[in-house]
Amino acid sequence: MSAVLRSTCALLLGLLWASFSPSCCSGGRIPPHDQVARVARFVAHQVNWASMATISTHKPVVGQPFSNAFSVSDGPQGCSSGVPYMYLTRMEISVQDLEVNPAASLSMSLAQTKYCRQQGFDPQSPLCAHIILSGSVLEVNGTEAEFAKKALFSRHPEMIDWPSDHNWFFAKFNITQVWVLDYFGGVKTVSPEEYFQASPNRKHH
Repeated sequence: MSAVLRSTCALLLGLLWASFSPSCCSGGRIPPHDQVARVARFVAHQVNWASMATISTHKPVVGQPFSNAFSVSDGPQGCSSGVPYMYLTRMEISVQDLEVNPAASLSMSLAQTKYCRQQGFDPQSPLCAHIILSGSVLEVNGTEAEFAKKALFSRHPEMIDWPSDHNWFFAKFNITQVWVLDYFGGVKTVSPEEYFQASPNRKHH
């Protein structure tokens, strides 16, 4: 990893709150399946979109789960914060649900990357690593919003030109529990503390 890239990542991640455990490194292979927290961080950084389930406030499905696709980023490519950020508008149907009840679930899968296709893994196979995050969606401001902007616009440049009259804002998924499926034997759980302390990339000695 070049000194320039390391310095750039460090500068960007310096905008994050001290409670985060950012990792800045280029690329890397998926961690071993027994390093569950690292697998979760790896998946969260590799994906560019997620399926978010809210509790619907719209007829005729009021009170029922409602899943929708959202672009996400936990940091510019190679600079992982672990926090999924989103660019939202209150005109969006799921965001309207969140205004009534901010609780949500966010699903991310390596099925959207080349990994599972190259390995021949079906998206539903536990070998095609995927994570489910429980928590809530919160609007962010100040320096965290600045980081969210860099995180999202660097990986979703089309967002820069989205209509300004939609009153877009930056939000984060506030994680309260992490569920990981990356191998046989059932789902594994990771606490937020374990998740943020983990590094998604291999450590070099």
